[in-house]
Amino acid sequence: MKRLDALNAVYSRLQDHIVITIMGAVAAELQSIGHRPNFFYLQHAMGLASSMGLGIALSRPDRDVIVLDGDGSVLMNLGGLTTLARYRPRNLVHVVFDNESLLSVGGFPTATSTGSDLAGIAAAAGVPQTTTVRTIEAFTQALDEALAARDLSLIVAKVEAVGPSAFVTDLTLLENRFQFQRYLAP
Repeated sequence: MKRLDALNAVYSRLQDHIVITIMGAVAAELQSIGHRPNFFYLQHAMGLASSMGLGIALSRPDRDVIVLDGDGSVLMNLGGLTTLARYRPRNLVHVVFDNESLLSVGGFPTATSTGSDLAGIAAAAGVPQTTTVRTIEAFTQALDEALAARDLSLIVAKVEAVGPSAFVTDLTLLENRFQFQRYLAP
């Protein structure tokens, strides 16, 4: 499964939720489908998308938060999984696109390429709902089930190590910050 295809498959489901993306390919591909004011592209903070998502989920329990992350970013901040489990926001779904590489910085292999299981690590950390999916159908079903469960969930989506031909965005980071801030205002 390609990450862009997975994002296209769930794009319509993202419009009513707060969406945080990690830097690089995930952000570029989501923006290539179409930017929305509820999307925040966390640039220059590898490993911290789940932390930002946690803060927003705790401060806005009335809203669902979806974090779109990568395996390299999660591996940089494995402690984030224990923090998510400790606070257990029931309105947070953490999606990890696992391409077994640091695609955005040259394609170096990550620990998942040699057997590390992010869903297993998250479950051992105490995240109550974890799953690994390998098809578009399984991915869309897992996202729907996670949103319906109303509990902290982590979905590892195994994807091919391919990404956009360029990491160009039409939206400046400063503009995105202010637009997202206005979106979050009660």
